[in-house]
Amino acid sequence: MRKTFIALGIFIIANSTSLHIPTNAYAHQESPAYVKWGKLALIEANSKYPNAKIIDYLHQGRETKKDTTTEKFKLWLKEGNREFGVFVRIEFTTDSEKVLKIELQETSK
Repeated sequence: MRKTFIALGIFIIANSTSLHIPTNAYAHQESPAYVKWGKLALIEANSKYPNAKIIDYLHQGRETKKDTTTEKFKLWLKEGNREFGVFVRIEFTTDSEKVLKIELQETSK
């Protein structure tokens, strides 16, 4: 009986034209567009606060006006016993992606 089930299983698998083995569709997903700017935000914060550890990161969105785009981030840093937030705004030309301005603003919330 066992040989029958094994043979039947092999027969079904060998003759199945509709058998679909799923592949990992997520392996080749592109990173979101803001990741590039997020890395720059981390570099700038690390440069301004070299003794602080960045413990959290939030992309707050993108704002586009005429020829410029601004990516907005909020970072949470810890320096000794002090924890604080830093808003990072990166303004760049939309077409060439040339950085025009980077602003960092500290916040307690």
